[in-house]
Amino acid sequence: MISKKKPTEKPKKKPKKKPKSNEAAVGQLLSSAFKARRHAYAPYSNHRVGAAVLAASGKIYSSGNVENCCYALTICAERGALYHAIAAGEHRFKALAVTNGSSDFVVPCGVCRQVIWELAGDIPVTMFNRSRRNRTVPLSVLYPLPYKKKAKRRLMKHRMKKRG
Repeated sequence: MISKKKPTEKPKKKPKKKPKSNEAAVGQLLSSAFKARRHAYAPYSNHRVGAAVLAASGKIYSSGNVENCCYALTICAERGALYHAIAAGEHRFKALAVTNGSSDFVVPCGVCRQVIWELAGDIPVTMFNRSRRNRTVPLSVLYPLPYKKKAKRRLMKHRMKKRG
């Protein structure tokens, strides 16, 4: 005897994948930042830094700092990770992690804070030390008065009026 399905029965839905827990995401960022630190190029300061950024897509992009004898040409790990993500087509970010392998927590420099603000907004920044303890703060705590695009447009408009 062949059984027939009732017409009111709906096909079973596949269970949705559970989103990664925050702890798992932080753990992956930590691991990526530590790995990137190993590839840092820091012959002048010997201050090797690694950073990783979590994109909204779930992908993680990382970078180590790359020094140059002309210090202004040095790229910090945080900017390197963000630039790597932007070059791969990412434009939305969830979190950033940074470590320097010391017992202290390393914080992004002022230039990096501005770049993070412009490219990622007020995202959580997690700082790791050598013993893998971490501290997470919103970027707005580290950088309370960022330059914003609107302010830049007003400034440029003002400068143009002055010259004319």
